[in-house]
Formats: sequence, C-alpha cells, structure tokens
Amino acid sequence: MCRFRPILTCPIRGIFLLMSILNSSPIQAFDRGSPHPAQTRSVVFARQGMVATSHPLAAQTGLDVLKSGGNAADAAIAANAMLGVVEPMSCGIGGDLFVIYWDAKTQKLYGLNASGRSPFNLNRQVFAEKGLPQIPTTGPLSWSVPGCVDGWGELHGRFGRKALAEILAPAIAAAEDGEPVPEVIAGYWKGAANSLRKWPDSAATFLIDGERAPGVGEVMKNPRLAASLRKIAKEGPRAFYDGDIAKKIVAFSEKNGGFFSMRDFIEHRSEWIEPVSTNYRGHDIWELPPNGQGIAALEMLNILEQHDLPALGHNTPEHLHLFLEAKKLAFADRAKFYADPAFGELPVKELISKEYAKKQNARIDPHKAAEDVPAGDPKLTHGDTIYLTVVDKARNCCSFIQSNYFGFGSMVVPGDVGFALQNRGALFALDDKHANRLEPHKRPFHTIIPAFITKEGKPWFCFGVMGGDMQAQGHVQIVTNLIDFGMNVQAAGDAPRASHSGSATPTGLAADGSGQVSVEEGVPEETVVALRNMGHKVMRASGGFGGYQGILIDWKNGVLHGASESRKDGAAVGY
Repeated sequence: MCRFRPILTCPIRGIFLLMSILNSSPIQAFDRGSPHPAQTRSVVFARQGMVATSHPLAAQTGLDVLKSGGNAADAAIAANAMLGVVEPMSCGIGGDLFVIYWDAKTQKLYGLNASGRSPFNLNRQVFAEKGLPQIPTTGPLSWSVPGCVDGWGELHGRFGRKALAEILAPAIAAAEDGEPVPEVIAGYWKGAANSLRKWPDSAATFLIDGERAPGVGEVMKNPRLAASLRKIAKEGPRAFYDGDIAKKIVAFSEKNGGFFSMRDFIEHRSEWIEPVSTNYRGHDIWELPPNGQGIAALEMLNILEQHDLPALGHNTPEHLHLFLEAKKLAFADRAKFYADPAFGELPVKELISKEYAKKQNARIDPHKAAEDVPAGDPKLTHGDTIYLTVVDKARNCCSFIQSNYFGFGSMVVPGDVGFALQNRGALFALDDKHANRLEPHKRPFHTIIPAFITKEGKPWFCFGVMGGDMQAQGHVQIVTNLIDFGMNVQAAGDAPRASHSGSATPTGLAADGSGQVSVEEGVPEETVVALRNMGHKVMRASGGFGGYQGILIDWKNGVLHGASESRKDGAAVGY
C-alpha cells in the first residue's frame, strides 16, 4: 500500500479486493474465435446511432432518445441523468463534468469545462487554523461548487434538440419507481455504507432503511433525487444554482462547518474551451487542457511515438517499461504545472510539443526504473467517475465524463436534495507556492478527462477511461492498443492493463520513489519478473484499472463500432 493518502484514486479504493470477487478481470483466453484472446465479447455494430455507458439502462435511455429524434447532446444528458440515479456513487448532479463534442454541422470540435470552483469564503488560512496539513477527503471542507447541471444547460443550449423536460423524464421515473442494482455497482455501494451512515441525510438517501446498501438485484428508489430533477426539468438548469436546491445546500453548509454561500452558486458558470491535440502516427488525439489531466496522455504518447511499439510486442517488458517511464515523466509535470489557467499562465503548448517529448524521452533509461523523477522544464522548448459516449445518425459525437470524484464524493448529502456533493476540493494543494494551491473561487486540479481521435479531419474514435490516475494511463493504453497493436475497439479495452501509482501529485504530496506498478493477471509472468529486475515494484491486482467506453466510426462502410468496459456493468447499444 502506498504510504501516503490515495487521493487520486476513485471511486472507492478500499473495495478493490471485493471487486476482484464480484468482477473478474479478462485474464484467461476465451474460446470465441477471436484473434484477441482476452476479448470478452464481440464488438457492437450499428449504422444509425450508438451509446456506450457503464450501466445498460443508461445506455438504453440514451439510445431511446436517439431513436425518438434526439441528437448526441440530448442522449448524453439523458444517459448521464440516468447514471446519477442508478450509479450514484460514481456521478450525479452534485459533481462536475467535461465534454468534447464534434458538431457535424460546423465540422468542428468543441470543449466544455463544467467544473466548479472553491467557495469564495474558503482560503488556506482556514486549514492552518484548524491544524490540517491537507484538505480532508470527506465532509464539507472538501466541497467545490457542482458544475454538472450548468454543464447540461450549456451543452443542451448549444447543441440540444429535444426539450430538457423530455430528456430528464426517464431518470425522474427511475428515481421515483426504483431500478435493480447490478453486480459491480452493488459492490461499490456496499463499500461506502459505513461512511454514508455517518451523515443522516446520506443514510436516508442511499441506504435501505438508513442502514444497509442495496444488494445485487434489489430495487433502489430515490424520490428525493426525483424531486430535484423534476425542478430542474421544469425551471431549467439555473434553478439548481439560483433557487431552492442551492438554498438548501447553503443552509446545510452553514450548519455543518462548510463555507458555501449563495454567491458561490449564483456566480457559477461553465466555460467553452478549445481542445488540444497531438498527432500520433497519423491520428490526431484530442484532450482538454488543464485544470484537467488530459495533456498527460498527450505527453506520454509523444514519448512513446519515438519507439517501435509493435516490434517490441504488447505487454512485453520493453513495452511496459517504456509506458511506465513515460507515465512518471508526464505525471511529474502534472504535479507541478496543472492548475486552473484563470490563476496563471500554464505551459500547455510546450508540454505537448514534439520537441519537449524528445527531451523527456532522453531521460529514460531503457534498462532501469527511475526512482527520482522531477518535473521537466517545458520552457526550454521555446515554444468514482462515469464515462459515456454517443454518436448519432448525423455523426455528431459526444465524449462525456462526469464524476463525484471519490465514491459518493464527500459522502455528504446536504439535506433532502437526493444527491451527494463531490469532494473535488480535496485536490487543492495547501502549499503557498504551488500552482494548484487553494484560493477563493478557483477550480481544483481535475482527474476526469474525455478523449477524442480524428483522422484526416474527420471524427474517428470517441472514447474515455474513468478511474482517477488511471485515466490518462488508460487513454494511452487504449490508443496504442488500437493504433500500434491492431486491436478492435472491444479488444483494446479488454486487453490486460498496467497502472503506476506513487507519482508526485498536484496536491503537493511527494513522489514515493519508483512507485508501485499494478498489473492484471493477463500480463505474462515473464514480463512481471523482467520488470522487477529493472527495479519496478510490481504487484498483480484485480480492480482499479478503469472503466472504458468507445465508439469508432467506419466511414467507408457507414458503420459504428461500439465497445463497453468488461470490468464494469455497462453496455454499448445501437440501432
């Protein structure tokens, strides 16, 4: 176990052992006629539209919206609202969201940063006076303003077609009537029960009789959330920030040691931003700039592009060593430079440049794991989460990620609103000199990142991988599995993964030497032994390797290829 707080892992790190029992990794060969032994199911093919999410009901909800005339924006909001009902530990209207959207009409990508900011009344002195060296991961001190609902409003206002009330109707009905809990989500829920019981409104909202988590297949209702969603559907997204919902949150905050004021909610706004990209072997890989961590994936890909990965072989010692060392370099930069760009200029262009990648690549010892990995100097170049994806008939594409950060976020439901507030504020640093230091009305560093790939100026692959630090690492493994190793979209997600932890973090925590490498059982034993001989601290693990969804567009045949993470409960569905 890492010796410092596992702050960048979500949704619920403590139940990974339980999940290894509930949800086995793709570790054995399946006799299904596939050239990829780890592939657990077939690629889903469709011609008109497709939705992929971590819960089958949410995927079907989005598909119903597409089939009834809605577009990718409408379907994404509908699916996300449903996920807030049926997978509430991972997402909900108490969290934030980010979107990369391809608009078929303008033939352009758009980025949406719908993350919230710290309270105006909260500063670093508060924690100094309380004798707290770090921001707690639970409770009101970890809160930032939830950006999800305003994000819905911006996405719907710019690209949506159907009425918001119609889009939210399925989620409202599901919250009112209840839906059965699937296997993986039931495990997450059970792991959070003890923490939820500490807050009366959390227990009343998310536990059966206020005492226990719902079991597998048990129907769970949330009429309080239905009421909040109904208000948003009737009065619009600003009802969340200007009306009774915000007033209830602020009143709860004032009574329970929080620092929210109505000003925090009334002045909250999302921001449309320009996605950034790098070219990887003829494919343009798109991410959003900080305050998220997306550019770490681009930096890693720029380093890996300098090597012949197919010649090395998939999950060989040489392949994984390069991947792990590239990750350390990118995450060292992440720890130093990633923050809210509204509070200082960030070297984004330099960090994702090919010139900088050459300097970073030169720092890698091909035979030895690095133990001390300080951030580079980019100026020398001069110049628990859910992810869902939707592609509609017109080929509008929505890469959409939304989260509470930890499972059930702060663990606090503020009154009878029906949802938990996120704990993203725990990702601020308290170091006065750190770029990501806590300041009033500032967006914290964010782990959740959507991704997108274009090829020859057209959308090609809309995808993402949820899971804290695993997200940027997962993006890189998916991209290389597709492009370097020739896997289809399902095999690319099912292939055994590796994950490195212990890098320095944007909260100011120091790196833990060479860190810890976790690999799934499908990684060959000879690879594990060789990596250990190189100095990597390798352990086999089940759970914690992310949650992937992806849709690829085959323009030649007019067909969509969909995939859904076999480590989760989800599905890709199309028509």
